[in-house]
Amino acid sequence: MMSLPSSVDVAIIGAGAAGLGAANALKNSGLSVLVLEARDRVGGRAHTIMASPDVTFDVGCGWLHSADENTFVKIAEQLGFDINKSLPPWRERAYGKAFPQDDRDDFIRALNAFYDRAEQAAKQAEQSGRDGPANICLEPGNRWNPMIDAISTYINGCELDSVSLLDMDAYEDTDLNWRVRRGYGALIAAYGATCPLALNCQVTLIDHSAKRVRIETSQGTLTADKVIITVPTNLIADEAIRFHPPLAAKVDAARGLPLGLADKVTLALDEPEALPLEGNLRAATMRTAMGTYHIRPFGQPCIEGFFGGRFAQSLEDAGEGTLAAESINEIVSILGNDFRRKLKPLAESRWAHDPFARGSYSHALPGHAGDRAVLAAPVDGRLFFAGEATSPGFFSTAHGARDSGERAAREVVALTKR
Repeated sequence: MMSLPSSVDVAIIGAGAAGLGAANALKNSGLSVLVLEARDRVGGRAHTIMASPDVTFDVGCGWLHSADENTFVKIAEQLGFDINKSLPPWRERAYGKAFPQDDRDDFIRALNAFYDRAEQAAKQAEQSGRDGPANICLEPGNRWNPMIDAISTYINGCELDSVSLLDMDAYEDTDLNWRVRRGYGALIAAYGATCPLALNCQVTLIDHSAKRVRIETSQGTLTADKVIITVPTNLIADEAIRFHPPLAAKVDAARGLPLGLADKVTLALDEPEALPLEGNLRAATMRTAMGTYHIRPFGQPCIEGFFGGRFAQSLEDAGEGTLAAESINEIVSILGNDFRRKLKPLAESRWAHDPFARGSYSHALPGHAGDRAVLAAPVDGRLFFAGEATSPGFFSTAHGARDSGERAAREVVALTKR
């Protein structure tokens, strides 16, 4: 960790996956670099904790999505992090009688049919130039519509009525999902371990009115030739970081790419051997306001709960501990009241109430799929933008964020050489 110098060649704002991707890419560039991070840690929305002595918990991102194209896979191998390549629990490993096999098969058919309709609708929207919300592709009256909407809250952080058809279609998913045994957040922290950092350094103003960019922070002021901004869209949209002169196009683009909400909770499980390893549990299959539960991830004595969208927001707003209480009530409704004494809250996320995140990951509002490219575009050869929201196909993922940081670093180097 570095104290704040008066001047650097390149200042990177945010030490999440994007900022660390940029910093690592600039290591041998000959440029002086400093990453300014408001938190007291690196990783941003990737954060691993020991929730108990025998439970590792990814408070943020936990899956290496599109693992065959995920650049963190190679990084994990280089840094000695074991990767678990077993199947994810959400389709093949349902447990309990609340969601029997016939219903699961019927739901999967309905879900696949929804995505087929959405793909066709996206093609039509591209041809006509008229985007729309993804919920228009739900089959009227289909019994599984609420649950399909719940799936959207996990994937997009919001319900389908807030998701752009074109943006949903642009997301690249190879259907290969792996995990990091020691935690995705721990991997990203290790990736950033050798980067030059100023922690507890909150940026409030980026003044690009003169030849050098002046950056005001909670630790003082510094100047830079070039700045890479990697903060979540909600901070730009809320103008928590201000630009002078103002950048109205960037603020508007960020507002078209708000962060949805996905929250997690982990519960200690007494007598864990009574439940299967890596199982999946769902109860309220007829409504959108529902949790989904991962039983004994990595064989640990715990159950992880996952909530998204407006339901997650309502649970967060109700106060700390509400996610855990809701999880316990739902699990007990499936497995029986005897399980209440076997479950104990350990930790939960509250990303909407995190002042440096204000949400989980981005989605494009209907009509705003093009805002990702607008947000990613450099300004005046001195301000560069990265972060998962600027990724054209891997948005909402940690590797999409990392790759965007590397892209911004390449832009910096190219213009510096020129």
